[in-house]
Amino acid sequence: MDVLDLLQHRRSSKKFGDVAPTKEQLDIILKSALRVPDHGHLKPYHFIVIEKEKMPLFEKHLKSAAFELKLGDEMLEKAKKISQRAPMIIGVVAKITKDIAKVPAWEQMLSAGCATYAMQLAANAQGFETCWITNKWVNGSDLRQAFNCQESDKIIALLMIGSPADGENITLANHTDDITSFFNYLK
Repeated sequence: MDVLDLLQHRRSSKKFGDVAPTKEQLDIILKSALRVPDHGHLKPYHFIVIEKEKMPLFEKHLKSAAFELKLGDEMLEKAKKISQRAPMIIGVVAKITKDIAKVPAWEQMLSAGCATYAMQLAANAQGFETCWITNKWVNGSDLRQAFNCQESDKIIALLMIGSPADGENITLANHTDDITSFFNYLK
């Protein structure tokens, strides 16, 4: 797929087949994340790969967060669905260092977000569906501990990845968006 076409037509999908990226494909996904804009060369992120056999443990952590944060029965059920939806999930932790005047925390957070998007695009380019999710459970103590989070770290993404559920092609938008209301020229 042409990269410019992908950038203009990509979209998230929550419908996944059973095939996860191979080790080689995962390496490409992760290496792509390491090339994002990064003021100060801090690489302020860390990735946790959750493969199919660890989804029950992941579900346990999500359910623990639902109890801890009093998110209710609906979120308990959603935790189960999420852990069974895609054959791979990559957790993204923003590793924020707050005492760097030259590189404020918000820039570090943006870099971690860019890394997440780069992984999404690299997976899409290799023929995988993706969906970037979060929710209140990313603040759950058990999940944060499983992701080896320090106090200043923030889980910013649970990136679901898997083969397309229907057919061989990933889901794409059938048109590009009108840019008219999103820009102007400096006068």
